[in-house]
Amino acid sequence: MGNLFLTDLDFEKYHGLGNDYIILNDIKWNIPEKKKSELAIKLCKLHFSIGADGLIYVCDSKSADIRMRIFNNDGLEAEMCGNGIRCFSKYIYENNIVKKDQINIETLKGIIIAKLNISNKKVKSVQIDMGSPILDCEKIPVISEDDIYKCINEPIVILDKILNFTAVSMGNPHAVVFVNEQLDDNKLNKYGSVLESHECFPNKVNVEFVKVLSKHEATLRVFERGVGITNSCGTGTCAAVVAGSILGLFEKKVPIIVHNDGGDLIITYDGKKVFMEGPIKKVFKGVIEKIEL
Repeated sequence: MGNLFLTDLDFEKYHGLGNDYIILNDIKWNIPEKKKSELAIKLCKLHFSIGADGLIYVCDSKSADIRMRIFNNDGLEAEMCGNGIRCFSKYIYENNIVKKDQINIETLKGIIIAKLNISNKKVKSVQIDMGSPILDCEKIPVISEDDIYKCINEPIVILDKILNFTAVSMGNPHAVVFVNEQLDDNKLNKYGSVLESHECFPNKVNVEFVKVLSKHEATLRVFERGVGITNSCGTGTCAAVVAGSILGLFEKKVPIIVHNDGGDLIITYDGKKVFMEGPIKKVFKGVIEKIEL
């Protein structure tokens, strides 16, 4: 495929607790499949373009109200993103693409249900039915030397430390590590980057370091797959509450407040399904006069 020139490309920028995304209406633009990843890399590049953790495409769906496709800033397509899907929900409602207070959204994980909290015709927050967590090592995927079905509090050697992780998929893979003291940026980069690309995770993994404050509260820092340190991670926060509930660190069936760097998410795990609620904010909208792919 030759070079593609896009002119007057309109977009909007959103964030959920500092996890920021560019959103494009691909129903309008119909970006060629082979160019979608390249466009994400170009637009998300900090200092040289808009800058973001990822690019979200709004697409038609044959099985739901609408379809969301999300590409991280390294160009790789992600299965799902909790903060991203909340931003997506606000965008499609306020742009009159789907005008419902409950929206069925097709993702690579499957169909996700979003319930919108609307005030004065604006979406203030979104609760997402994240579905059931996946704990089967083969489906996450994670490779275990012991060939076990679940990886719960499994030890792993990372540089100079032995960490214990619990593997959970919320449509994308997560390694949850509980710590006594929260990691600073240097240590988060140091250990997160190695764990992210460890050979036991064939598709790489999102890494969450969690400090439990009580049965109903925790802090979380994340090293996101393909991105690095981010201000928050919706699916990661869900995975952390699932892991903590399994280990008896959190109470089940009650809301757990999790403090991400960018703000708080409220997660409820009833033992079968996970529900996530949190705010989103539209940052700005703009037009790119010309871009070459």
